[in-house]
Amino acid sequence: MAHELNIPKAQLAPRRNISLETDEIWRARVDLAACLRTAARLGLEEGICNHFSAVVPGHPDLFIVNRLGWAFQEATASSLLICDFEGNVISGDGVPEATAFFIHARVHKMAPRVGAAFHTHMPNATALSMLEGEPLVWAGQTALKFYGRVAIDEHYNGLALDESEGDRIASVLVDKDILFMKNHGVMVCAPNIAEAWDDLYYLERAAEVQLKAMSTGRILLPVSLEIAAETARQMREGDPESARLHLESLRRVLDRLDPGYSA
Repeated sequence: MAHELNIPKAQLAPRRNISLETDEIWRARVDLAACLRTAARLGLEEGICNHFSAVVPGHPDLFIVNRLGWAFQEATASSLLICDFEGNVISGDGVPEATAFFIHARVHKMAPRVGAAFHTHMPNATALSMLEGEPLVWAGQTALKFYGRVAIDEHYNGLALDESEGDRIASVLVDKDILFMKNHGVMVCAPNIAEAWDDLYYLERAAEVQLKAMSTGRILLPVSLEIAAETARQMREGDPESARLHLESLRRVLDRLDPGYSA
């Protein structure tokens, strides 16, 4: 299912003479690798087909992304690629997967507020993307984290193998953070890697408990919209710090159980 990025040589620009070896950039690489490895441990990946990206610190026209052909569980800080918005690999061996490039490059270019974008076909959230109507029912506290933050791409259009499809997907996002892509999967967008991970994790948990409740056949009991809005506001106040601590906990666990991620 994965596709190799194929851009005509005439469009490729020469590599830039810039330093991408700063401590801040390495930290971003390590953090992104930690998220990829942990997503694999939790069953949120799908083969070699899903992708996480983050804008390179200090270089808003470059982004870090996992490489074609490597599963999330194989990701290391040094194996990740740095690409520009034209498809050039500025740093790293290999190439990005084609849909990874055409989705993530266009999202980061069209929405500079998005510092990190995580796209998965994680099973529970993807299941909700396959249902008619709104994906989330505001019946569980975890789901309320996303109240008022969800956009829905209603028009599945096949694989994103060109800029126009990437632009179409990015245009649906507008000012929201969570994109349910009907018949496809989800994408979580955030100002940084920690918040993208935090949202991705809790989105799948919210979807999981909703599906379990739906499977009983009983009527779900949503909270009032006023309570949903107020709870979402309360959660958002603490989200940046909670997300930072969440990511730190990932790294501590991986340092003990799977330390190769930081190589």
